[in-house]
Amino acid sequence: MTTTAPTRRPSRPVVLLRPVPHGSPVHDLWAGTKLIVVFGISVLMTFYPGWASIALVAALVLAAGRAARIPRGALPSVPPWLWILLAFGGITAALAGGDPMIHLGALSLGLGGLLNFLRITALSIVLLGLGAMVSWTTNVAEIAPAVATLGRPLRFLRIPIDEWAVALALALRAFPMLIDEFRVLYSARRLRPRQIPTSRRGRRRRRWAELVDLLATAITVTLRRADEMGDAITARGGTGQISAAPSRPKFADWVALSITAVVCGAALAAELLLGA
Repeated sequence: MTTTAPTRRPSRPVVLLRPVPHGSPVHDLWAGTKLIVVFGISVLMTFYPGWASIALVAALVLAAGRAARIPRGALPSVPPWLWILLAFGGITAALAGGDPMIHLGALSLGLGGLLNFLRITALSIVLLGLGAMVSWTTNVAEIAPAVATLGRPLRFLRIPIDEWAVALALALRAFPMLIDEFRVLYSARRLRPRQIPTSRRGRRRRRWAELVDLLATAITVTLRRADEMGDAITARGGTGQISAAPSRPKFADWVALSITAVVCGAALAAELLLGA
């Protein structure tokens, strides 16, 4: 009787800058509205990173994810080394002590360092979730016109906002494409037959040689992709067309901004009341 070994479930990679392919009220929002929401919440979290603010923003992100119908498959798998790193960070932070104190007989333990570590971890998760929501619900082509519209007042200061918007759009479009190219190059490199050196020095030299080959190939692929993108942009009318698309907020955008303002105001009031 033969037994088959259990198959290991493949890990889900991090998928960014690619919207979830179905419509929702969050998908239909203007890209500038999402950028304003991210900016406002980031400012709030910078000056008032308390538990009340984290909880209210987390509820807002979860509600937006529910409205956008983000599937669980879009969430990346957490690697085991990250759990180990978080556990190590929590243990070392707990050694710092601080208020509040708990007393176990003659032993006194300070939970201040551990609570600060947990608060920073929760804050990081909420901000990452906020950025992922924008990535999962926004087309990359909508970012540049939104940035150009939001930065229009800066043109009076001779700031090249259109050029910045074009550079941002090109970077966002090239980022996922280059990641896919690098994955293909790395996989092709691993499939090539190679002779494993027996000495430690030979193995180090082989690793360095593989690294140099991968870097040279990656630079070549990047230059080729840049040339192809430049030809495509020229054929479509130049870089000015990237930021010249009509981009304006609608009624739903004002509703979303109002909800965000209410949440930020409630978080600010809760932080001020708790800190008083």
